[in-house]
Amino acid sequence: MKAKSDVKILNKKAKFEYIILDRYTAGIQLFGTEIKSIREGKASLVDSYCAVEHGEMYVKQMHIAEYRFGSYANHEAKRDRKLLLQRKEIRKLEKATKDTGKTIVPLCLFINEKGLAKMEIALCQGKHTYDKRQSLREADDKREIAQIKKFAQFS
Repeated sequence: MKAKSDVKILNKKAKFEYIILDRYTAGIQLFGTEIKSIREGKASLVDSYCAVEHGEMYVKQMHIAEYRFGSYANHEAKRDRKLLLQRKEIRKLEKATKDTGKTIVPLCLFINEKGLAKMEIALCQGKHTYDKRQSLREADDKREIAQIKKFAQFS
């Protein structure tokens, strides 16, 4: 059994842009050198999303950089990758995305204890601009409180 990896690739914009309604952990089907690039941390979830096609879930627009030691058999950087979920979960997500304003967004790509690549996805609803302003205000308040606590410790 392999040791747990420190690889954790986050979609930082997702929590700011969307209200997270439900979370799922899915396996991801990778080819050849893709897992090696992920282990090096050479992947990005920016602008990626998930979609259901023909009863299967795919992550689209996810970028995994080409492996630097790869040969002619290196992988394509932005291809659709199949997510491994149970059928009932896929049906539930497909039904939920039929509602207006809901989408499936990848939150995190990580390597689990067994050395397998997993992706945390979420059913999300888009935030309005006033919700985004509220999120920024809360982050500023937390930062100010942390600074006051830090200053109080040194006084």
